[in-house]
Amino acid sequence: MGIRQTKSASQLLAELEMFSIPENRLGMARFGIDVSSALGVLVPNIRSVGKSVVKNHVLAEELWQTGIHEARILASLIDIPAEVTRDQMDRWANDFNSWDVCDQVCGNLFDRVIFAERAISDWHQDEREFVKRAAFAMIAWRAVHLKNAPDALFEAYLPLIEAASNDNRNFVRKAVNWALRQIGKRNIVLHISALNVASRLAASSDGASRWIGSNAVRELDNAALVARLG
Repeated sequence: MGIRQTKSASQLLAELEMFSIPENRLGMARFGIDVSSALGVLVPNIRSVGKSVVKNHVLAEELWQTGIHEARILASLIDIPAEVTRDQMDRWANDFNSWDVCDQVCGNLFDRVIFAERAISDWHQDEREFVKRAAFAMIAWRAVHLKNAPDALFEAYLPLIEAASNDNRNFVRKAVNWALRQIGKRNIVLHISALNVASRLAASSDGASRWIGSNAVRELDNAALVARLG
């Protein structure tokens, strides 16, 4: 990997624009992404730009404030988790208008911020679709990234998942399902707990809960997965 350099927001925007392919916006739109402020830059190219620059909290805020779709993803790549404030998390989450920005910010940055637990607690019942999604996206990413976290942390998320399972909004229910599946793939103990929740939801009379549970059961009730976890 090359040496990271100090760059300005305008320099980074110019680099993103070099990767801009307007036709990509059509593909993004087909996947339910809001492209009203998008340049049409693929995520691997955004990551490439991010790897070239020294991480900088102030610069990340400058990029976020541009409102440009890809610049906001880039902001999450170059911000510094230790410098992110609780207020910033709320401000950025309030700006979420697309599932991919939500998921990238949560997985690149928010899930490792010291206030992540507080944010999950505050957001998991939020009425705003992408803010609520962010709570469960963070749970999913924490299940992936926090390798040494105790099982109790993830057991505590399961009641939040059950409580949110009746939210039929597409981007919420998919994140709830994602969080449940990722918890179930951490180890055999959590696999059993997550599969029990998934089975209960799959038997629910509520359509959203049934979809979340059935989808999770299909992935978790797998002999190869159990063997790997065991």
